[in-house]
Amino acid sequence: MAERLVNVDRDTPMLLPADLRLWVPQDDLVHFVVNAVETMDLSGFSVNSRGSGSSQYPPRMMLALVIYCYANGVFGSRRIERATYRDVAVRYLTGDTHPDHDSICKFRRENGPAVKEAFVEVLRLARQMGLVKVGTVSVDGTHVRANASKHKSVRYDRAGELEEQLRQDIEELLRRAEQSDTQAASEEEGQQLPREIARREALLEKMRWAREELERRAKEEEAEQEQKKNPQGPTAGGVSPEAKPKESQQINLTDPDSALMRKSHRDSYEQAYNAQAVVDAEGSQLILAADVIATPSDANQLEVALENVVESVGPVQRVLADGGYVNAEAIEKVGETVDLYVAISAEDNNYRRYDFRPLKKRPAKKVTDPRLVAMREKVRSEEGKRIYGRRAATVEPVFGIIKAAMGFRQFLLRGMQKVRLEWELVCLAYNMKRLWALGGLIKQPEGA
Repeated sequence: MAERLVNVDRDTPMLLPADLRLWVPQDDLVHFVVNAVETMDLSGFSVNSRGSGSSQYPPRMMLALVIYCYANGVFGSRRIERATYRDVAVRYLTGDTHPDHDSICKFRRENGPAVKEAFVEVLRLARQMGLVKVGTVSVDGTHVRANASKHKSVRYDRAGELEEQLRQDIEELLRRAEQSDTQAASEEEGQQLPREIARREALLEKMRWAREELERRAKEEEAEQEQKKNPQGPTAGGVSPEAKPKESQQINLTDPDSALMRKSHRDSYEQAYNAQAVVDAEGSQLILAADVIATPSDANQLEVALENVVESVGPVQRVLADGGYVNAEAIEKVGETVDLYVAISAEDNNYRRYDFRPLKKRPAKKVTDPRLVAMREKVRSEEGKRIYGRRAATVEPVFGIIKAAMGFRQFLLRGMQKVRLEWELVCLAYNMKRLWALGGLIKQPEGA
């Protein structure tokens, strides 16, 4: 019996130009992203209004390109550029144009405020579509690796020791260089010594900067504490001249804004940022606010998280947070305006009815603050258990989708400002993907 195989002909050209719309399924995310971006007000995006130089790529296309690629786990500007050639949906999105990685990186870098506004526009769109009904929200944070190695972190005391050692090494190399000028030395040694001196001088400058930066941070932190105690004090709005950093205080030489963090005492330390998110717990699981901090603890972020929720999506009535947000003062202040549920102890945060892990033999931490005692009783009540049980089922899956499905486990940019922009883009892409999954339909604007 003769075999029947499909004829694969790579040599015969197509009779007519290919219509990319026929190659992309109608239910693909790319159509939803393109139509959603067309409804947004993008007046805040920067363009060259003078009209000089090469032709510019439209901001709507560039924003849709970044959102779609982020939603599909393509984050680097070079990978996005490659996708404009290899991915049929991306090629359709760009209209068979191919922005280079420099243009993509520049667009992302120079449009931070406009990206934040686009994040708000998506939430407004979800509000109009009836897919978000803000009432109960869940607040949580997750550690995301920084674009830096933890082995590039240096302690304050160690930086001082290395600074002294480098000075001695530089003096020794300079002495050897002087001897090589007066004595017969090989050509290789004469070329090597200046490079060794320059390398050590650069490292010495890094050690000086590291100590100065840690001292500056210590003074600013001391000034903030003093200002809280005495708002009209002499250091209000300034720095404390007396504060000194601890000997164990560290700073990373690659990304100074990042910090060493670990999820628990069972996990290892990693150089990371703490990415915060406020998630709608009423069913949509959309991210209503996003932020990034450089401290592993969430204790001081409860008020900030609620302040970041935009007014256009509606007022927050109830907040759910885990034990990382335990702060008596913040709980008291936030509890005055919203119905707050915060797990005070590990037992309150344990939503497993039958836990397979071995029971902890350590005695539970005693809670004496009346504000925390009242919150613990509230969470442990039957009504409190029912309400607080929604936290893990709403915010935890969001981080799981971002890290596992979208593949975002590490920041590519460095520095707090750029990292916050990158997290905003990730959350924007997640929201867009979530709206598409919820089956939202967006009509194409007239004249588009």
